Amino acid sequence: MTQTGAKKSNRLTLYIIIALFAGIILGFYLNSTYVKDENTKIAKAELQINSLRSQLQNITDTNSLAYRQIVSQKLAAVNIKNVATSDRDKKLEWFSLLADIFLRLIKMIIAPLVFTTLVVGVAKLGDIRSVGRIGGKTLLWFVASSFVSLFLGMLLVNYFEPGTAMHLPMPDAVNTDIAKNSLTLRDFMYHVFPTSVFDAMAKNEILQVVVFSLFFGIATAALGKTGEIVIKALDAIAHVILKMTGYVMKFAPFAVFGAMVVVIAKQGLGILQTYSIFIGEFYIGLLLLLLILLFACYLVIRKRVFTLMKHIKEPAILAFSTNSSEAAFPKLLLELERFGCENRIVSFVLPLGYSFNLAGTMMYVTYATIFIAQCYGMHLDFGIQLSMLMVLMLTSKGVAGVPRAALVVIAATLTTFKIPEAGLALLLGIDPLLDMGRAAMNVIGNSIATAVVSKWEKSLDS
Repeated sequence: MTQTGAKKSNRLTLYIIIALFAGIILGFYLNSTYVKDENTKIAKAELQINSLRSQLQNITDTNSLAYRQIVSQKLAAVNIKNVATSDRDKKLEWFSLLADIFLRLIKMIIAPLVFTTLVVGVAKLGDIRSVGRIGGKTLLWFVASSFVSLFLGMLLVNYFEPGTAMHLPMPDAVNTDIAKNSLTLRDFMYHVFPTSVFDAMAKNEILQVVVFSLFFGIATAALGKTGEIVIKALDAIAHVILKMTGYVMKFAPFAVFGAMVVVIAKQGLGILQTYSIFIGEFYIGLLLLLLILLFACYLVIRKRVFTLMKHIKEPAILAFSTNSSEAAFPKLLLELERFGCENRIVSFVLPLGYSFNLAGTMMYVTYATIFIAQCYGMHLDFGIQLSMLMVLMLTSKGVAGVPRAALVVIAATLTTFKIPEAGLALLLGIDPLLDMGRAAMNVIGNSIATAVVSKWEKSLDS
């Protein structure tokens, strides 16, 4: 990295950190002034809805006048909550636009960047044997990392038991506005293999783009000299897209500022107090997972693991601040090459990692699913939890690039194991705060995987 590049990188990191704290401060201010009335109405409505729901469960005669009156009061409270939520969202719309525009620009870049870099990476490997060898090592690390993440989440939620203090009654149906993915093998396979690469790119179905890129890259490499023209062209396009990324990244501090303002203005300190145990214990889990992965990485690349962490600090902060590991992908690609990983390895491993190696998300889905069961006093024995872990190992791979992917996986898992789906509503308020840690952990996990595979391939420059 040149001295000028380092200065620009440090400056951007500083701006992002400043924007993060500025957003928190302004968010607290708006929470207590600008959107105070809306927040108060929402809180009162939620208390009334919960109270009325409890009353409904105590009435056995659903045709009685008392039952109908309570149902009517509950619908009125829900309407008040929805109106207040809509009014609050309109007031904060300008701040949310800052984050939304940045994430849209990043998503505009992701699919073509994954396609060009992965095709070039596969083609540069030379032949199918090289692809198979490196791909085998990569998937071996991904599977091991995913299992450790899932199993750690299961152990920690059973040890801390954060949901047992809730003592919630079995709820009636609640609309959580989260689509549930089918867990059938057929639907999973349909989600992996594209019918049209253009449709996959348009919908940002990264896993489908990865599959097409692998076929395209292998076919290009098989053409020999004829394929070199395609490789050079796509390599040039990849560099153009990376240049575009540099322009987009300059907008990152504004996006971080807007995202933090919205989260804190909506949730305030109350949500942190209510779920402080759950949030704190989850972040302890992320720290333990980080230490495990760093130790595993140290066994392979030794002391260079500390240099690796210095290189990826900015992408990790960006992912944490924007709640999106996708936002950090272009910058992460550059930093891993600057660290010493060969372009052909980075271009191959990193896009695969974004589909198969979401360490933070892996730990969260088991942690959150069992937490919801605990909230309703449901006992899940070890066998059931282990089968849940195996199901999540598979289904979580099919939602790469899906908005609010962790919640989608949890929603589907709740249905499969007959855990009340309404429990997902318990997570919606704090999910942005949890998603910050998940996104940063995903970035770190994929960086470690890339460095390890580079070392195994003897392609890690000193």
